[in-house]
Amino acid sequence: MSVYDEDLYRRTKALLEPGDVDLNGAVVHTDIEGQDDLEMTETAVEIGDVIARHSGIDPADHYVYSGTDDPEFASNQHQGRTLDDDEFVWESQHLLREGTFDLVFYYEADADHEAICETIESEFGYRVTGVEGE
Repeated sequence: MSVYDEDLYRRTKALLEPGDVDLNGAVVHTDIEGQDDLEMTETAVEIGDVIARHSGIDPADHYVYSGTDDPEFASNQHQGRTLDDDEFVWESQHLLREGTFDLVFYYEADADHEAICETIESEFGYRVTGVEGE
C-alpha cells in the first residue's frame, strides 16, 4: 500500500485506536476545490453508499445524518446510519488541504476494506489510502 499523505494517514490511524467498535478507514484525495462544497458533499454521500454496499447494507436502507441539530457534531462531518435501528454504518470528515478536499471515512472493520478502497478508486478516479485499525 502506498501512502499519499503520511501526516493524514497517521492522524487517521490514531482515530482508529481500539474503542467500542473496531474500525477501518479510507482517506480519499479528491480534486474537488474548496469552493465546491456541494460537489464535496454529494461525493461523500456517494462514497458512503459504496461503504454501505460493502458492509452488506443496501444503500436505500441507510440515511445520512449531518448533525445540524447537535452542537457536538462538526459541520464538516457526516454519518451514515441504518433506517431500521439508527446503527452506525460510516462516518466522514472533510478536510480542505492545499485548495482541494480530502475526505476521511471510518467504518466497521468487518466491512470489505479492500473492496471499498478499490471501488472508490475505480468509480470516482480518486487516489485512496486505506487505513486499517488494530
